[in-house]
Amino acid sequence: MVSKITHKGKTYHVDLSKPIDISIPLRAGNENVNAWYSDPVSIEPVRMGDWVGDVKQGGSVNFRNIKFNPHGNGTHTECVGHISKEDYSINQTLKKFFFIAELITVLPDETSDGDKVITKQHVLNCLGDKRPEAIVIRTLDNHISKINKHYSNTNPPYLEYEAAALIDELGIDHLLIDLPSVDKEVDGGKLQAHHAFWQYPQNTKLNRTITEMIYVPNTIFDGTYLLNLQIASFENDASPSKPILYQLNTVL
Repeated sequence: MVSKITHKGKTYHVDLSKPIDISIPLRAGNENVNAWYSDPVSIEPVRMGDWVGDVKQGGSVNFRNIKFNPHGNGTHTECVGHISKEDYSINQTLKKFFFIAELITVLPDETSDGDKVITKQHVLNCLGDKRPEAIVIRTLDNHISKINKHYSNTNPPYLEYEAAALIDELGIDHLLIDLPSVDKEVDGGKLQAHHAFWQYPQNTKLNRTITEMIYVPNTIFDGTYLLNLQIASFENDASPSKPILYQLNTVL
């Protein structure tokens, strides 16, 4: 199904029958991606006396309890409620779900103390004069192991404060990244990139979201896409999410 959309004076064709899923599935057990020392995802059939919610075990239906942490167990989208004293939920703050997005690929710089960082210059070089509604950051090397990597105590790459501040200045409302956080794993609770992007608490941007632990295959080229940002209706600061990209073709 091909549709036509217009954004900032440009008209595009988009084939909605060809989605590009950049989420990581939630799977039970240790093979699931994991961060922040979270317990593995648990998906277990309900048991009540002799009855079990598993058809393979003789139950009439599959009826399972699922236990997970949205921040630690997979692709998730969060709102400013992640860092605020006030209670904000992703279900109440994310009200639009389609955005023009720019996919960029970055090789983080290594600092003198061994950190790997995404800099302001990386973002400037990749975006040029483009001003999308969302930015999708893929980091190198982009190995398939990202879909089941255990990040705890590995000091993954992160976004420099200045880079997050630039993304704010450019008016980009949705930030997606293939890392467990936009901030350094251990930073004394500063979360500088989160604060810079949301401008909390001085000038809070309630409509903005950060999506972490995505995976963009190497077969997907950098460029402009239509993003469909799907969440579950959790009244919580974050929800498991399913970001979908669609290729855009400019109409001449």
